[in-house]
Amino acid sequence: MHGSRIARRVRRGLAALVAAGAAATVLGAAGPAAASTGAAADGDKVVCHSPQPGLAPALSRDIATALQGRQGTSAVALYDRHSGTSCEFRARTPFDSASVVKVTVLGALLRQAEEAHRTLTPHEVALTTAMITKSDNASTNALWHQVGAAGVQHFLDLAGMRHTVPGPGASWGLTQITAADQLTLMRLLTSDNAVLGPASRDYALDLMRRVAPDQRWGVPAGAPASATVHVKNGWLPRAEKGWRVHSVGSFTGSGNDYAMAVLSTGSDTMQRGVATVEAAARVIHRDLSGEAR
Repeated sequence: MHGSRIARRVRRGLAALVAAGAAATVLGAAGPAAASTGAAADGDKVVCHSPQPGLAPALSRDIATALQGRQGTSAVALYDRHSGTSCEFRARTPFDSASVVKVTVLGALLRQAEEAHRTLTPHEVALTTAMITKSDNASTNALWHQVGAAGVQHFLDLAGMRHTVPGPGASWGLTQITAADQLTLMRLLTSDNAVLGPASRDYALDLMRRVAPDQRWGVPAGAPASATVHVKNGWLPRAEKGWRVHSVGSFTGSGNDYAMAVLSTGSDTMQRGVATVEAAARVIHRDLSGEAR
């Protein structure tokens, strides 16, 4: 590309950043990847890295703008394997898990079955299917008890989910999670690893693909029609800090290979929590698809 064309593209990119009012500052990064930080709610920063020209500043700016002025606290983590892109925003802030922990429970059960060199029983298939596709709490209670605290912790240790703390006793919904650890789990389900074999990963992703239509809100918002969507959501109202509304998912097939976790707490209604999650998801899908560049 000629130097004059490069200069024009740089000038256009800088003008767009100023016009958006995102106060984004492009920083140098080791190696070919570019890092960008953008101001967001409460002065915290969205930090993105990408070797793809323009993508890191676009994502950092747009995620920041999407979350600016929203109720409560939110967190985001994402990766895109094809472009080598990643973003974090409050990714290590703890949140009550609500029902997104059900994917962790499933992973722990599948790991136990692998270690015992067995397949899931018909009863376990019924429980896991209800737990993930319908977010059934009774099924989760049964599996949480069956796997046990030690089994859940064993899986977390193997998976490298170091900042996830299982809820006390039977309170699986009060497990402390972070967006970074949820993204670690999505990576685990979508790549070869020593924790879960191909059959276990395919089983988990198939359940997440078949989540009931009325529970397919959240990170699927704005996803490309070509993507196969795997999602699990969680929602929980509490007396303090209002609604916990979370969504985690991966997007595969037809050239797609990325995932995100968007967590939120402090909305006064579930609908506002969903709106926060979906605002972030929409700009992420748009930017990763190249529509905004």
